[in-house]
Amino acid sequence: MIQLVSKRLGAMAVIILVLTAVVFALQKASPFDPVHSMLGPSASREAVAQQRHALGLDQPLPSQYWHYLTALLHADLGMSYRTRHPITADLATFLPATAELALFALVLALVLGTALAVATTLRWRGAGVLRFVLVAGASTPAFLLAIGGILIFYQLLGWLPATGRTSFTDAPTGPTGLLTLDGLLAGRPEVTLDAMGHLVLPGLALAIGPAVSIGRVLRSSLVGNRRTDYVRTAMAKGLSEGSVLRKHVVRNSLGPALSMTGLQIGLMFAGVLVIENVFSWPGIGQYTSLSIPVGDFPAIAGVTLLLGAGFVAINTIVDILQAVADPRIDV
Repeated sequence: MIQLVSKRLGAMAVIILVLTAVVFALQKASPFDPVHSMLGPSASREAVAQQRHALGLDQPLPSQYWHYLTALLHADLGMSYRTRHPITADLATFLPATAELALFALVLALVLGTALAVATTLRWRGAGVLRFVLVAGASTPAFLLAIGGILIFYQLLGWLPATGRTSFTDAPTGPTGLLTLDGLLAGRPEVTLDAMGHLVLPGLALAIGPAVSIGRVLRSSLVGNRRTDYVRTAMAKGLSEGSVLRKHVVRNSLGPALSMTGLQIGLMFAGVLVIENVFSWPGIGQYTSLSIPVGDFPAIAGVTLLLGAGFVAINTIVDILQAVADPRIDV
C-alpha cells in the first residue's frame, strides 16, 4: 500500500507540473497584453516598459517560467487585473461557495447512483420510474435542466429558491465558509435549512448526469458479480438476496464505480462554471465568467490550476480507494 501511495503521489506531482507548463504557455500565447490590461489602453510607452520590467516580462521565457513556478510554490498566483487583489485572496473568498455546491452535488450523485444501481439490480418496485427520470435528466444539458428546475420549482410551484446561497442578509461568514456548517456552528439552524434549500436546484442540475453514469457502471458490476460461483454458494446456503448483495457483492463491485466517480468529478467541475452563472451562485464560476471578457488571464489561470490540481488529487484518492476496496489491484 505504501508503494502504491508513493507512486500515485509522484504521478500527481508530475501531472500538476505539466499542467503549470501548459497554463504558462497558454498565457504567453494569449492575445491579451497583461501590461495594457493593468494600465489601460492609454498608458504611455514609458509606463508600459516600466511595468513590463516590474513583472519580469522582458526576461527570457525559461526565466519567466521558473519565477512563475517558484511563485506557485509559495501560493502566489499573481494579481487579478480586474479586482486588483491577489488571486489567492479572491479564490479564498469565492472557493467556499463552489466547494459547498460541488460537495453537495457529489453526495447527491453518489446517493442517486447507488439507488439506481441497487434498485434496478434487485428489481425493486418503482425502479423503472427512477431509471426513466434519471436517464431523461441525464440526457438534458445541465444548463437546460437548471432553467427547467427554476421554471417549475421556483416560478410555478414556489417550493425552492432560484438564486444565491441564502436569503439571510446577516448570514455567518465563517469559520469554514460553508453556510450549511457555519449556520450550525453559529447556533442558527434556520440559516442551515435555508442554505440547504438554495443548494437543491443547482445540486440536482449538477448531480443527475454523474449519478446515471455511476449508477450504470455500478449496476453492471453488481450484475456481473452476482453470477460468480461464490455468490451462488451463498444463495444456496439460504441467505437472502439483499444480504448476499451487501456482504459478498458490493465490495467487489466498487472498483469500476469509484473509477467512474473520479471521471465524473472532472465533468462536474466543468458544469459548476455554467450552473453558477444560471443560479447567480457566488463561486469561482462567476469569478471566472467575469474575468474572461476583460482578459484577466492570471485569474483564469489560477482557477484552471486550482480545478486541475483538485481533479488530479481526487483521482489519486480514487486510485488508492480502489486498491483498498480490491487488494488484487496491481500496484
